Parts: sequence; C-alpha cells; structure tokens
Amino acid sequence: MIKNYIRTAWRGLVRNKAFSLINVLGLSVGMTACFIIYMYIGFERSYDTFHTGADRIYKVVADVKTPTETITTQGVTSAPVAINLKQDFPEVEKAVRFAGDGFLLRKGDVFFQEKKSVLADSTLFDVFDFPLVSGNKKTALKEPMSIVLSQTTAKKYFGNTNPLGQQVLLTGAAINATITGVMKDIPENSQIQADLFVSMSSYRQIYGIPTADSEWTNHAFYTYILLKPGADAKKLASKFPAFMEYHHGRQARELQMQDYLSLEPLRDVYLRSKRDGFVSGSINNVYIFSVIAVFILLIACVNFINLTTARSAERAKEVGVRKVIGAARFQLAGQFIGESVMIALMAFAVSVFLLFMLIPVFNQLAGKIIAPGIFHNPLHVLELFVLSLVVGVIAGIYPSFVLSSFKPVNVLRGYLVTGTQRLLLRKGLVVFQFAISIVLMVGTIVVAAQLKYMRSQDLGFNKAHTLFINTNFDKNKNLFKQSLSGIPGVLSSCYSAFIPGGGNTSAYSELENKNGEMQKTNMDLYFVDFDYIHQYQLELVAGRGFSPAFKTDSMQAMVINETAVRSLGYTTPKDAVGKKYSQWGSKGKIIGVVKDFHFQSLLQPVKPLTMRYDPGTFTMISIKLSSKNLPETINNIEQHWRQIVPNRPFEYAFLDTFFDEQYHAEDRFSNLFFNFAILAIFISCLGLLGLSLYSTLQRTKEVGVRKVLGARATNIVMLLSSGFLKLVLIAFLIALPVAWLGMNKWLDGFAYHIHITWWMFAVAGLTAVLVAFFTISIQALKAALANPVRSLRSE
Repeated sequence: MIKNYIRTAWRGLVRNKAFSLINVLGLSVGMTACFIIYMYIGFERSYDTFHTGADRIYKVVADVKTPTETITTQGVTSAPVAINLKQDFPEVEKAVRFAGDGFLLRKGDVFFQEKKSVLADSTLFDVFDFPLVSGNKKTALKEPMSIVLSQTTAKKYFGNTNPLGQQVLLTGAAINATITGVMKDIPENSQIQADLFVSMSSYRQIYGIPTADSEWTNHAFYTYILLKPGADAKKLASKFPAFMEYHHGRQARELQMQDYLSLEPLRDVYLRSKRDGFVSGSINNVYIFSVIAVFILLIACVNFINLTTARSAERAKEVGVRKVIGAARFQLAGQFIGESVMIALMAFAVSVFLLFMLIPVFNQLAGKIIAPGIFHNPLHVLELFVLSLVVGVIAGIYPSFVLSSFKPVNVLRGYLVTGTQRLLLRKGLVVFQFAISIVLMVGTIVVAAQLKYMRSQDLGFNKAHTLFINTNFDKNKNLFKQSLSGIPGVLSSCYSAFIPGGGNTSAYSELENKNGEMQKTNMDLYFVDFDYIHQYQLELVAGRGFSPAFKTDSMQAMVINETAVRSLGYTTPKDAVGKKYSQWGSKGKIIGVVKDFHFQSLLQPVKPLTMRYDPGTFTMISIKLSSKNLPETINNIEQHWRQIVPNRPFEYAFLDTFFDEQYHAEDRFSNLFFNFAILAIFISCLGLLGLSLYSTLQRTKEVGVRKVLGARATNIVMLLSSGFLKLVLIAFLIALPVAWLGMNKWLDGFAYHIHITWWMFAVAGLTAVLVAFFTISIQALKAALANPVRSLRSE
C-alpha cells in the first residue's frame, strides 16, 4: 500500500510539473533562508559558551554617580577592584583584568603594530579556556614582560620554529620581552579578542609609571571574576556597596564621585550589555531575525497549503473512488501528508545545494564566519532534514484534512462544493503572506533611510580629505610632523590624542557652575594642539580657541562644548567663558566654547566635552590634503614616514571612511534585512503565481466566451488580476500599523534618527502592488492572448 501511495504521489507530481516546481522551489527557498538565520542566531548566542566555567564567570561593571545626578555607565572598573574582590570575598575563586592597547612588536626585520594586543593578569587561563599549545598556563603571564602569542601571530614572526623562550622587542621603547606561551587562535565567537597577551605586571616597564593597583579613580580595566561552584552572584552583588565604602568611601566622598558596581553574566555580555567591551552584538537583532525566519517559513508553508487546497477539485474523484473501495479517512490523510513530506524532502535536497552555495556569501554579508559550510557540521544536515520532515507534516495537515473530507457520493456524481470557508482561508493566507512582505519592505526602507541620515548628517566638523596616522608616541613624531609642511598637497596638519569617532578619555573634573560652585563631574576629554580647532573647522560660539600667543594656553586653558555649558547651568555659552576649572592636576580658566560636534557616532547623544592642550598625550596626526594628486601626495607622506620613522609600519586611514566604519554593524543589519525581505517577497510571489495559474486554468472557458463576445486583452487581464490585487491592498492596510510600531521601536535605539513618513509606506505598498500585478499578469496575459477556439472546442 505504501508503495502504491508513493507511486501515486510521484505520478501526481510529474503530471502537474508547474505546481510541483512552485511548491518545491518555495519550500526550499523558505527552508534555506530559515536555516541560514537559524545558524546565524545560533552563532550569535554561542558567544563565550565554550568556556567550561561560563556559567560562573561574571563581568564587573561600574556606574559612576556625581552630584549632578549624571550616571556614566562603563564596561570598565578601576584596577584595585579585581584584587580586592578576590581578597575580600571567599566566593570569588579567581579574578582577572584586561587593558586593551596596540603594541609595536618586532623580531629582527619583521615588525607589526598589533592592534589586538591586550594586557592581562596571570590568572587569565584559570578563568577563560584559551588553550595553550605550548607553555605553562599557571606561569605564562606571571613575570614582567611575558608574552603569549596566538598561533597565527607566532607564525607571522617565527615561521615554523618554536617561539617559546625567544625574545622580541615591545613598544617604541624597544623593551625586551619573552615569549612564554603560544595559544590557539581565539574563536570568533568570543567577546574577548586578542592576538597576543602581555603580562599585567609589565605595566610599569611599558608605560613608565607605577602600577594602577591602588588607583580607585582610574577606570581603565575590564574586570572578570570566576565564582566558586554554588556561589550566589546576586548575594555577592548586594555586598558591593559596603565593599566600595570600605575601600573607597572616604576618597569618593571627597571627590563627590561614587562607584556603583554590578555583575553581568558572561553569556549575556555580548548580546545584552549596553556597555563598552571588546566586541558586542545586539539581542534585538537576534529577536528581529528570529521573527523573520519564522515568517519566511510560514510564507513557504502557506504557499503549499494554498496551492494544494486550490487543486482539491482535481483530486476529488480520486478520493471518492478510494473511499468507495474501502479507504479510511485516516489512510487518505496519511497518503496526502506523505505526499507533502515527499515534496518537503525534495525541497530538502535543493536546500542543501542552496546552503552549500550561499553560506560563504552569507558569511560576507554578516561580516563573520558563522559556519565554513553546510557539511562542516554533520549535525546541521541532520537538523535541516528534521526541519524538512516537520515542515512537510505541518504543511500537509490541513490539505490532507480537506481532501480526505470529501463525500464519495457527491464527488462521483460530479457535485463538489469547495466551500466559502476554504476560499476565505486561501484569501486570508494570501493577505497574511503579503502583509509580512510589506512589513519587511517598509523595514528595509526605514533602515536604509536611517543609515543614509547618519552618513549625511552635519557632524559639526570637516572630515573631508583628512588622513590620519597613529604615531604611537614614537620619539620622531614631531620631526615627522614638521616635515609634512614641505610636501605639495598637504594643506595643514595637527596633533591630538583622539580623532572624531576614535574614542576619548573620561576625566574627573571640577568646573565652576552658574552658582559659582566647583561642580564635580566626569567629563569626556580631548587633548588637542593649537591647530586642531581650526583644521577641523569647529565653530567657536564664544571666546577663543587655543593659541601659542597666550603662554597660559599650554597649561591653564580649557575649551568646552555647548552641552558642557548647559550641564553647568549657564544660559548662554558666553557666560561660561572665564570660569575656573580643575582637571587631572591642571587648573585654569575656560577660554572658549565650541558648537556641539559629533565626536562619537550618531548612535549616542553628544556628551559634555572638555578640550585641553597637552603635548605629552599627542599620538594622532591629522593631515588635511588637497583633492588633487591624492595618490602622489600619500606616496610622498609614506616616503617621509619611512625615512623619519623607520621602525614602525606606515598605517593610515581617511577620517570619513574611518568615521563611517562605526556603522558597520548597522550596514550588515541593513544588508541582511534587505536580502531576507527580498526572499519573503519572492516566496510570496511564487505562491501568487501558482494561485493565478490555477485560477486562470479554472476560468479558461470563461475567458474564451468573453473574448468571443468582444472583450479585449486588457479587460481579461484586469478581470483575472483584480481579485488578487484587492487582497494585496488589504494586506497593505494590515501591514501599516505593524510596520509603524515595529520600526519606531527600532529607531528608539538611536540617539538621532529619522521620523517615519508617509512616502515610506507608499513606496512599499506600490512596490507590493506592482510586483503582485506583474506576477499575476504573466498568466493573465497568456490567457488573454490565447485563441478562444481552443478553449471552447470541447463545448
């Protein structure tokens, strides 16, 4: 019997090639898209799960509160936090600190500026599972100037020789350091990313200053703790206020700046934390793509249900005959579900091929390798197979119920009523499909408009044709800057500690407010030279900028932005000029106010900013170039660099490109959203094509009669299309509020964003109508142009 069912099912599929192809193609594309999203979500959720103690590892974070009620959320803490947590609380098994930096590493003639180089405590390998292939994890980072390299980094400097125990030169000061270990390359699904670790005990030698182990106000360290088995993280966190009061309470009250510590589970840090870190993701994106995956799969299943139930009349007599000869309803239902599963398994084979081709493309779109390929993990193929079976059964349940419910007496007499309810269901499913597609189209338009807005927004500074180089405090940096003035095409250059979009430091500050009090607060700080404000064309709204004509500007002057003015309570920027400040040992007066500019991305609001002159902090050279002969100018700059700074690689970037890189995550989200929206529309159109094909076949004789009576091709096309287009319009009306609510929620995550306007919905709706009309009109036009004699011949 089963063999007969399979044979019958196969004959039915072959007999109706067009419907079978649409079903298989729709299901395979739907399952492929759904499974790719499933793999992506699985990868995003897998961050840091490979550590054996992941459920006991927590990141210690701090909120800093000042008298102005400003709370600064930070992903970092002061250095003593980790040390004292381990000493004071028995439930803390281990603690480790990280401090990111970019060290110059040299071995003979081979040298690179290692951007992913991190200072770490010797307990690193006790807390995190970064396996060593050589070296002792207990002692690898214990002694000063000890380095652990990744396998890739080790090969870059030492080739195939064993690097253990060999010497390298570290930093521009060329300090000897010893390779004490080689670790496996850190997996991509780790929030902590490093190509090499340097022992934290090297702090004094590297920076030339004492260790920060007793500096409670220097928030510059990522702190993680490993709790003992059974320890309660919530109870531990409840003890932090008393802990901070004991160690830092008196100093905190004097400074009027209190730290509030809390814990973030390691597994939540990557997706859920709103604080800074090595790398971060977005739980909202995971939710959004999860919903998209379900919707795409539902659309594919809806196609199958619609096409199968629409063709129910063709199989009515088959059902009637089978029932007459004794087939039970459950047997018929089983047969039709089996046919559905057969189609799903055919779709499975196509999906495997599509995944084989598309996973590398998706990796590029996602900006990370979620999987090398579908066959890299055999479990993925098994999971896709199970998904196919489930989809086949679920998609086949309702059609099997409909087909097996026909009464043999009626169908064998040629009397079959498909029922208004089933017709309404098919229409409802079409509306559901296109409502989802329109929501995704609106989402794509809004995301693209938001990204365009962020890139076209006036940032308050000029970033055009500006090249920057990180000198990393090289001893010849001043000589190099002086040499730039003699290069044709170089318009100007300036020094600073930071560039817009390139980070900043936060400084404990006391500034005179409108009440004449020294207001204590934590403010962002830029160190700039005399030319910085002029070169970046920052607008001065009060006072003046830094100038070598005033000797006090080099030690006792500060420029602030408009947001800082407002935080101090002044009505106008002019009121802040001449007021006193005290910051990091420097005391003086505010000499000017610059108009707010976006020194961070538009994801964040403009914060209070202070600017001071301090040559000892300068590391970034910003070079303003002429737009003419750019390649030649850059080549000349490189030649000067290699002559004056021969021990460092020449690495540069353009500021506009660098600033835009802050939106890479949003770019990837936009690209993924767009591609999945296209897939959803494609699958919906497949279903619409199938239904229009069936509807046209059912009305062939009607079309023939109308043509004989004088109907034109346009009349026929509109007749066959109007019903479906009404459904698309209904879907548009349903999609409007859903898309508006969803995208407004997404936009709330941006400090500066667009407002959703009517044209975004109009474009999405018009696109949906045009695509649907084009899809339907393919069959409608074919029927309208057919010879009516052929369709009426049997009458």
